[in-house]
Amino acid sequence: MLEVRNVSKSFGGVKAIQDVSLTAKKGDIIGIIGPNGAGKTTLFNVISGIYTADKGSVILDGKDITKMEQYMITREGIGRTFQNIRLFRGLTVLENVMCAFDPLSRYSIIDGLLPTPRRLAEEKRGREICEHYLEVVGMLKYKNERPENLPYGLQRKLEIARALTCQPKVLLLDEPAAGLNPTEVMELTELISRLCEEIGFAILLIEHRLELVMGISHKIHVLNFGKPIAEGTPEEIKENPDVIKAYLGEEEAKC
Repeated sequence: MLEVRNVSKSFGGVKAIQDVSLTAKKGDIIGIIGPNGAGKTTLFNVISGIYTADKGSVILDGKDITKMEQYMITREGIGRTFQNIRLFRGLTVLENVMCAFDPLSRYSIIDGLLPTPRRLAEEKRGREICEHYLEVVGMLKYKNERPENLPYGLQRKLEIARALTCQPKVLLLDEPAAGLNPTEVMELTELISRLCEEIGFAILLIEHRLELVMGISHKIHVLNFGKPIAEGTPEEIKENPDVIKAYLGEEEAKC
């Protein structure tokens, strides 16, 4: 479903990621971990089209999306959330999700200017799809609320619902558990596992909470200073000396 081939990205003299490769199939949950500044979010930004790779390629479902515009990559099937929640204040929960459906709407410029039957039917279809994904994440009852009035954990779920509305083949989750309490982390873990089973897409997960990553990932890639240093199952990663050194430092790792 997704293949990242030897991708590199630099900013001036800073090599943010170097020769990173990974693959993900339908139903996979792939964890991406590493210390702060390891290049994890840069990798997501390259996959989703915010940045263009200096070298290497990104293949989605057999199609090269490396140099596509960001909106085209979304249409091809890459959905994502962000490390810092990006919700629209002043819009309701449902309206926030419907913003993601708008590029998928099927009506003309004329339909957009006038309340034609086609536009009204398309708006009804979009509302039903968005309500469905709110129900999937357990937030339908909040559809008329303002997101800024909701607990942080529900705001994270709302962002996931909005990404799901893009109907992705691959979902990128950038630190979805950031700022959550232990109960919310448990609920999020269950939600991610359920989404992967029920919808069947591939999920790439960046997360600093190792208990979450180790608990649900089928495979984990570890980055350090932009370079891949290890990949394997959670059990293999736990015992990898290079990973231990990257997180604890060489002296502490020896102890």
